[in-house]
Amino acid sequence: MDDLRIYVRGGTGGMGYPRLGGEGGKGGDVWLMAHEKITLKRLKDQYPTKRFIAGTGANSSIAALKGASGKDCEVNVPPGISVTSDDGKMFGELNKPGERLLVARGGIGGCLVTNFLPSKGQAHTIHLDLKLIADVGLVGFPNAGKSSLLTKISRAAPEVADYAFTTIKPELGIVKYADHKQITVADLPGLIEGAHMNKGRGHKFLKHVERTKQLLFVVDVSGFQLSSLSPFRTAFETIMLLAKELELYKEELRTKPALLAINKMDLPSAKEKLNELMEQLQSPEDYMHSLPVKMIPDVIIKFKEIIPISTHSGEGIEELIECLRKILDEEAEKKIENYQREQLYALHQSEI
Repeated sequence: MDDLRIYVRGGTGGMGYPRLGGEGGKGGDVWLMAHEKITLKRLKDQYPTKRFIAGTGANSSIAALKGASGKDCEVNVPPGISVTSDDGKMFGELNKPGERLLVARGGIGGCLVTNFLPSKGQAHTIHLDLKLIADVGLVGFPNAGKSSLLTKISRAAPEVADYAFTTIKPELGIVKYADHKQITVADLPGLIEGAHMNKGRGHKFLKHVERTKQLLFVVDVSGFQLSSLSPFRTAFETIMLLAKELELYKEELRTKPALLAINKMDLPSAKEKLNELMEQLQSPEDYMHSLPVKMIPDVIIKFKEIIPISTHSGEGIEELIECLRKILDEEAEKKIENYQREQLYALHQSEI
């Protein structure tokens, strides 16, 4: 499971004590707690009603004029989730074990201001949306060879077959380098045309892409056809379609660093097709006029590197592994430089 809808309600406050001016206790709050040993499926199995309600505040009494607060309700959830309400309001994200997020406040206890009547706690139906977090996300249509590539470059063992939609859930692999540096690579469920409209597994795929630092486009040098009823797409058209799907789902995705792996270079006539594709990618505007408007992205993705590979023969795999590391290191250095620049600017402004 990668999404779950639950009901949360803060506890009601306790009654005040009018005669002596006593205050009722505050109702408990509902917190989400990121815990690495929980999954959304386990959470659903443990709590089939999917209702989480905090404790009620204690009433004020002669023995205790200030009522005790109600018990908080703490819900363990997996790291890497975003939390939204039914109407789309963003509560926040939980990315690391130990992080916590308040999702429903308890009501205040009865007091002089409220005429000693307590208030109810907040109540929400919220969505827990699990998004993958990885250094590199593999982007490509079914049968492009993403699963085979992940097997080649990492220690993952995804299911591989020669039919579309073999990958039905995100698969994570770890690439290890000689200096013990590690990067995570995610093979994501196959993308198809119309994914931005949630065709196929569209939104399930695209939401995972959001949480990767870098994109690795994987295309078949010979082109792609989903089925006999679908149109055939050349490698160039495939790249344009992939870029368009990402752009239509969320424009920010096109700003992510991207590499391109052109796969299946062991096939006959692959070299000629590669030369044709490289020519098209050098001047894409000259070739896009023949494409349907719906296939043309507003912004052409500029790939950091373009690497011909073969997951069958191993051609280009080592070069690709080194490029993944190089681009991630370059982006990390940019972030550090930008941070330092911002700090110097803030310091300069404070001295003026």
